[in-house]
Amino acid sequence: GTNRMNVYTVRKATQGLANYIIKRGTQSKGVAIAFDSRRMSPEFSDEAARCLAANGIKAYIFESLRPTPELSFALRTLGCTAGIVVTASHNPAIYNGIKVFTRGGRDADQEQTQEIENYIRNVEADIEAGKAVPRMDYEEAKNAGLVVEFNPLNEYIDSIISRINMQAIRDRGLRVALDPLYGVSQTSLKTILSIARCEVETIHERHDTLFGGKLPAPNATTLRPLQNYVLDRYCDIGIATDGDADRIGVIDDTGRFLHPNDILVLLYYYLVKYKGWSGPVVRNVATTHMLDRVAESFGQECCEVPVGFKYISAKMQETDAVIGGESSGGLTVRG
Repeated sequence: GTNRMNVYTVRKATQGLANYIIKRGTQSKGVAIAFDSRRMSPEFSDEAARCLAANGIKAYIFESLRPTPELSFALRTLGCTAGIVVTASHNPAIYNGIKVFTRGGRDADQEQTQEIENYIRNVEADIEAGKAVPRMDYEEAKNAGLVVEFNPLNEYIDSIISRINMQAIRDRGLRVALDPLYGVSQTSLKTILSIARCEVETIHERHDTLFGGKLPAPNATTLRPLQNYVLDRYCDIGIATDGDADRIGVIDDTGRFLHPNDILVLLYYYLVKYKGWSGPVVRNVATTHMLDRVAESFGQECCEVPVGFKYISAKMQETDAVIGGESSGGLTVRG
């Protein structure tokens, strides 16, 4: 709800997560924290770090605005027991929230989410009974080594480049238009594309907590300026991301919006047909059944799950699927 996200909400949520971690005995592994460009996101992430530190849990906090996928990477690389992203993702600027990730960089599944929510409710009961949520001074926590500011950008980009045929992109000489929708993806994407020798032009890249007064979701309506830019500047492709950069939108060289349903089908077909991968595909109930037919044509299964990316990632881990995604633009590839 509007203005429901404040320092008190953050304290309750973080303390609930801390209690969950302590109960499981994994507090020594630490928690990674990232934040997006929304109003108060940096302050909320600092508040979460202070609460974790007061519970004896080391907090690895990003030095600057970073995309959610980089948090997943950092969590896996550092071996953290959990991760937090302060964001409301693709929702309007008046909202904010917390996304929780678990070991390996995967978003918390339904069972974990419910368990953490139960701990948060217990914290709320403790607060009503007069018990305060512990917090540590930020600088004091840094000096004690309980808060560590870090920036894994180079390692993150190297990990992506190692999985891509960069030479094929260099040989093509692409002109690419980027639209981060005033979000957090421009540094990573621009760096990767520049290394691939693409000519990169970016719109809507300034830090704007109100996202230009528009919804930070890469859909056919919000990407009309990118469509016009691709056509006016004769770009080969336009790429857009949502507020925290875990959803994608694509404009082709004719100015056509490629729906995430199309992107999912194209990627799955490409990975199986041309890269030689093998395995099922995962989609939610609101995503194209064309994936079912493509999977069947390769003798593979298409697994259907409820709406919510935690169901996608859980099913992918269970089935070792090639790709999973939703019609809203969120997707992930094996590995």
